[in-house]
Amino acid sequence: MKHKIIIAGLALATLFTACQEFGDDYLEAPAQSTLDESVIFSTPGLAKGAIDGIKVPFGETNSYRGRFLPFYGMNTDAEWYNNSQSVSGQSDLCTYDAKIDNNQMNTADNAWASMYGGIERANIAIRGLRQYGNPSPGTEMGQLLGEALTLRAIYYADLMRAWGDVPYRFEPINNETLYLPKTNRDIIYKQLIADLGEASTLVAWPNASSETSTVERINKAFVKGLRARLALVASGYQQYPDGIRRSNDPDLSVAKMYALALNEARSVIQSGTAQLDSTFEGFWRNVNQDYITAGGESLWEIPFAEGRGRVLYSFAVKNQSPNQFQSNGSGPGGSAGPLPTVFYDFDEKDTRRDVTCVPYRWGTAVNGIAKQELVALNTWYFGKYRYEWMKRRVTAASDDGVNKVYMRYAEVLLIAAETANELEGPGAAATYLKQIRERAFAAADRATKVDAYVNALSSKEAMFEAIVKEHKFEFTGEMERKQALIRWNLLKAKLDESKTKMTNLRDRANEYSDVPATLYYKYVKDVANESKYGGLDNTTILSIYGLNRGESTNPGADYSSFTWNNLNDTKINSVYKTGVNPDNRQFWPIWQYFISNSNGQLLNDYGYPNQ
Repeated sequence: MKHKIIIAGLALATLFTACQEFGDDYLEAPAQSTLDESVIFSTPGLAKGAIDGIKVPFGETNSYRGRFLPFYGMNTDAEWYNNSQSVSGQSDLCTYDAKIDNNQMNTADNAWASMYGGIERANIAIRGLRQYGNPSPGTEMGQLLGEALTLRAIYYADLMRAWGDVPYRFEPINNETLYLPKTNRDIIYKQLIADLGEASTLVAWPNASSETSTVERINKAFVKGLRARLALVASGYQQYPDGIRRSNDPDLSVAKMYALALNEARSVIQSGTAQLDSTFEGFWRNVNQDYITAGGESLWEIPFAEGRGRVLYSFAVKNQSPNQFQSNGSGPGGSAGPLPTVFYDFDEKDTRRDVTCVPYRWGTAVNGIAKQELVALNTWYFGKYRYEWMKRRVTAASDDGVNKVYMRYAEVLLIAAETANELEGPGAAATYLKQIRERAFAAADRATKVDAYVNALSSKEAMFEAIVKEHKFEFTGEMERKQALIRWNLLKAKLDESKTKMTNLRDRANEYSDVPATLYYKYVKDVANESKYGGLDNTTILSIYGLNRGESTNPGADYSSFTWNNLNDTKINSVYKTGVNPDNRQFWPIWQYFISNSNGQLLNDYGYPNQ
């Protein structure tokens, strides 16, 4: 059962002051809470309500729910906004051409404001727990302090991956700190890495306590995994005001940060408290079915109540209308999808391929029942998110309540592979990469697709290139690729490569010369696998011939043909805006509203205007 984020029956919100930097009017005098902080943060049940309150901004209308999650992470060499070729505020956010007055983001209550609102809530809770809660490892108050530190780190990590340098706020706001300029992100990353080190001593491993029995609560495996991720980001390439480079801070050197990340990843692996699900499809079925028990592959998820959150509404296989699976608005899903090349870059025997890349939508329902229908080569959908896999029927106008998987164990394994390769060589990395690929291939294929493939990666360079590829195969559709490409200094190079590859796919040239230009399809009743489609009897599905390489022979009169070759230059080039260098647009600008209300303290870098 999903848990709703609930603030205890107190006026806890009055603890959380805000300023115009957050988009709200600043209260000159601190608001009086119904209960004093000394009571709230010395009483476990009340303190837990305050920690739950830190999560509230995740679900606010223009925060993660409707703005950050739908748009951050597009476009990469793996995924893109399906209307990238259009001219709109939405497409500008994805094609590296965001303006400071973007009509999706330039509002007082947007993601920037909500993230700082969450940070302020965390700051108040951290101060209160330290002063009044006597938090220590193995105690409920210690667990709550570890959660508060980690939630604050999540907000800051997302602020910096979207905006780069941002103001440093690690204490509750007072009159002197109402307006602050940006701080070099290196300082913030060092603070977060230290905070997560402390948090890892306070929170329990998955299922080691009642507080860590679900992936909606913070656990030690996630904290260590997040710390490892941030260590790689902090030491990686990124755009600074003076150019694209690694950090100059010796504390964030590759040697130090990779060693930290490898140690944390190995700690999680050796703990045995998390594991890959037995099948890739099974994991994503569980996500769509609200399975939140800790100890599996998901390490932590942004928790949405059943009537909140837009994960499927944004990213699911497109549904043209309400149908036998959902009534989630008029036509939910399909706002983004994999690049058309991704399906063909997978090995045909890789079980992740058909889960990740879907070439059909659910058409307009007739008498409440929809059928699958083919879409164009230039429009694919993420198969990780599917209404037909849910166990409940969504009826909200624009929210589905499926959690956002923020980190999973597969990433820990790839972090271990990458850092072990860098520090110890490809032999040390092989065991981790093999675990990822073993899950991806059937037992009969593992001798060649896993063992022989990985064993042939005899140099650090070859192993690194394989890890970069594996990251795409594993995480397409999860919006993790963009930051990884940035820290590897591969963003523009991979985007340009994707343009070349899509051109070759359109022309059926070079590596795509054996891809068919015509699909053949018929409809069948999938009685044997009806559980795949919500348990409904005799669901009509497509049987498709011509998707795989070399399938170019007409399969017979009972199949209909479908011309499938509509990629054009406009669509291909929309992976980033023509005339824009994505390496110089790695971050969004700070929106005009927040600059105008910062008392002159906030300014844009990276060539963005300030008015």
